Amino acid sequence: MGTMLYLECAAGISGDMTVAALLDLGAREAVMCTALESLPVEGFDVRVSRVKKAGLDACDFAVLLDEAHENRDHDMEYLHGPAPACDDFHDHDHDHDHDHDHDHDHDHDHDHDHDHDHDHDHAHRGLPEIDAIIDAAAMSERAKAVAHRIFAILAQAEAQAHGVPADQVHFHEVGAVDSIVDIVAAAVCLDDLDVDGVVVRGLTEGRGTVRCQHGVLPVPVPAVANIAAQHAIPLSIADVQGELVTPTGAAIAAAVRTASELPERFIVRKTGIGAGKRSYAVPSMLRAMLIEDAGSCASAADASTPHGGPFVWKLETEVDDCPGEALGYAMERLFAAGAREAHYAPVFMKKNRPAYQVQALCAEEDIAALEQVLFEETTTIGIRRTPMERTVLPREIVQVSTTFGPMRAKCVAMPDGTRRLYPEYEDVAAAARAQELPYQDVYRAALEACAKDA
Repeated sequence: MGTMLYLECAAGISGDMTVAALLDLGAREAVMCTALESLPVEGFDVRVSRVKKAGLDACDFAVLLDEAHENRDHDMEYLHGPAPACDDFHDHDHDHDHDHDHDHDHDHDHDHDHDHDHDHDHAHRGLPEIDAIIDAAAMSERAKAVAHRIFAILAQAEAQAHGVPADQVHFHEVGAVDSIVDIVAAAVCLDDLDVDGVVVRGLTEGRGTVRCQHGVLPVPVPAVANIAAQHAIPLSIADVQGELVTPTGAAIAAAVRTASELPERFIVRKTGIGAGKRSYAVPSMLRAMLIEDAGSCASAADASTPHGGPFVWKLETEVDDCPGEALGYAMERLFAAGAREAHYAPVFMKKNRPAYQVQALCAEEDIAALEQVLFEETTTIGIRRTPMERTVLPREIVQVSTTFGPMRAKCVAMPDGTRRLYPEYEDVAAAARAQELPYQDVYRAALEACAKDA
């Protein structure tokens, strides 16, 4: 398992929150904007900015529509057909009466005044028209597939809610612009992060009602409830008045979700926070994390550095009928096979039998080689192995000048920023032999040289 994306939907999820969280994780804004600028859709800008949510720095992504496509707090306006639009829309991805406490002065506005020819006689777009728009965009095939899937999930959920076939679901042109931008942006950003999977444990929704032309609807609205049911996404209701999960957000979660549970232990590589637009009793934000399974990290523990990463494996066995000479030879072979450390110590086993406990530390990729050494060179018939987490200080090998010539030393960076240098045994021993001096005399000289360079 490689890098996974974890979408923590404890405060809900929406289209713009998802895009913002992915941008905050490191998805390239320029790549996203290239795709959006290629859309055969006009009348919108996007803005990426930094805002504060409950005192936390977060990314905000906003779709700004021109007067003809004026945004009125919606990302999805389904199945209205020729009827008037809803007074209070289901989705709240784009309420531009922002609740941000601090809007910073480094926003990025992107103008999308396209020169495409459009037929404005129709006020609605069906799924085929939206699919054609996605296909025309300058984005990867993988990103297009994700965008198609998100819209298909939305259409299916609304079709079920209104009792019509999915191909008869129409997205009002105003709502569709927001939705196309959000969904395409989310698909492109996810593709740009190039993760190996997405974990969504569940969705946390608010409670209460929203008013629409169709009447007063309960939260979660039918589309969200249908998506959760159709895709077996656990839904929990928080004691919050308001709609935390929008149909677009639920559809994104359903479309990209590849796992429902986190690894038992994992490493957080990076965190991103996407800001929502509305004020609730809980901060309106989506937290996203790039994570790696701790077990996988153990096998990929930065082999490019001498000290490896924070995870190693411990191999352990006891032998009560193996001579010391054989154990000494086994130590040599263990180190040659890649052991980070190896030792044996006297122990007493059952029936008070004296024995030796043999331990070796290694990276996961070296387990098989070290176990083969233990089976071949000792009398053991079984080996225990355990993943071990450790705290590792940065270190490097440097050269110091001594009275006996240059020697290598291990330079360790301490947490307070100071350095400690330790002479390398092999160089000290070689100098002692060459000078026919006691090891301790040469070692003290090397320590003095290290102290000067620290």
